[in-house]
Amino acid sequence: MNQGGVATTNGGSGNGSFGVQIQQPRRLPDFLQSVNLKYVKLGYHYLISNLLTLCFIPLVAVISIEVSQMNLDDLRHLWIHLQYNLVSIIICSAILVFGLTVYIMTRPRPVYLVDYSCYHAPDHLKAPHGRFMEHSRLTGDFDELSLEFQRKILERSGLGEETYVPKAMHNIPPTPSMAAAREEAEEVMFGALDILFRNTNINPKDIGILVVNCSLFNPTPSLSAMIVNKYRLRGNIRSFNLGGMGCSAGVIAVDLAKDLLQVHRNTYAVVVSTENITQNWYFGNKKSMLIPNCLFRVGGSAVLLSNKSKDRSWAKYKLIHVVRTHRGADDKAFRCVYQEQDDAGKTGVSLSKDLMAIAGGALKTNITTLGPLVLPISEQLLFFTTLLVKKLFNSSVKPYIPDFKLAFDHFCIHAGGRAVIDELEKNLQLLPIHVEASRMTLHRFGNTSSSSIWYELAYTEAKGRMRKHNRVWQIAFGSGFKCNSAVWQALRNVKPSSNGPWEDCIDNYPVKITT
Repeated sequence: MNQGGVATTNGGSGNGSFGVQIQQPRRLPDFLQSVNLKYVKLGYHYLISNLLTLCFIPLVAVISIEVSQMNLDDLRHLWIHLQYNLVSIIICSAILVFGLTVYIMTRPRPVYLVDYSCYHAPDHLKAPHGRFMEHSRLTGDFDELSLEFQRKILERSGLGEETYVPKAMHNIPPTPSMAAAREEAEEVMFGALDILFRNTNINPKDIGILVVNCSLFNPTPSLSAMIVNKYRLRGNIRSFNLGGMGCSAGVIAVDLAKDLLQVHRNTYAVVVSTENITQNWYFGNKKSMLIPNCLFRVGGSAVLLSNKSKDRSWAKYKLIHVVRTHRGADDKAFRCVYQEQDDAGKTGVSLSKDLMAIAGGALKTNITTLGPLVLPISEQLLFFTTLLVKKLFNSSVKPYIPDFKLAFDHFCIHAGGRAVIDELEKNLQLLPIHVEASRMTLHRFGNTSSSSIWYELAYTEAKGRMRKHNRVWQIAFGSGFKCNSAVWQALRNVKPSSNGPWEDCIDNYPVKITT
């Protein structure tokens, strides 16, 4: 389970105010104040990004003028010159062909996202706040202080009234048995996979690679073996089961599948991401371990990846980059999301008060690596220049924060909790529309752990906002502590697939979330 829901308060808000205009004597306008700096920066961005093109145009013009002035005698002399240097031309051509061959044979194979699906739980598993609190009271496991704490967390969490908890948690008393946990896993994984296979018309026996990630429920046989058994997958399938890796494990699973697709040609890979709540509900009174009860909800996703060139024509996205950051060498980071027993011997996941600071440090490291891969040269120049001035001349100069809105069109920030989304919106200087998918996913489905970034992508598609060549940044945080990013590029104007998670409610969103 993840880390995302520690409630934090930020001191202060914006200091901007509206001033009263005082009549002044007529004079020339102050152009420095009247020019909108946003457009100046945008113009600078386009100038630097197209600098090579702008330099190349005069060169083409000069060559064109020279060619237009050549006569037949000039062309005849050029042909004679080439004949006398035939050996050199053949050698150069051979080197060029060899170089191109090596490049084509060794370049990374493109990985396409053909389609994906998200599990949509039935209505009888919905857990409105009132029912959640009533069931928590009736279990008899929580004292009054713990019940009040959970009520306050729910009010501030950003979760709506239609999130889902597993069947075992609806029983009074709850029945968190192994059989119930297996039932939850089967319903979520098989539910998502059934939709995926139905939408893509892919024969399950064509799947060559299977990667499943679930942090806290890892039975024997494994979850991946359960899928192999259910769909009668082929005997030589390369299957993997990732456990204990938190809410960022979905990106890790995609990265593993990507690496395997570089080795195995002409192959489909399926990535299944979920979390299991049934046996990981906390029935004690330690506040830091009660937060996951209030945030985590039922959900899961299934993603179909391919390295087949023919699939490009109908795939939705192409994988551009995966960047992974692991801060596990630091003791505080390692223990900030920690499964343990409380003093009464009850097991749960404890969230440290330092979680947001640790997440911020992991994010900083991650985007430091990601930035040079995705940011336009204009932003990199601004960042480098500011850093140079700060180091050499004035240490009080604030570091320049790159504008990631110039690199990405859509943001899928893991819906770990309201505080996580708020902090990233502020620190990355995003607009409300950039975090809308994350906030609405948290409101409608809660924290579904590693699958939340796919519910967010589905929201963007359902809103009709995904256009050809748009870039998407999926970013997730997980225990360990990890921050992982995946960058996708849309291959077409992407429409939502059938039986999507937002199909029955997208017209009701966005909703205003009260504080």
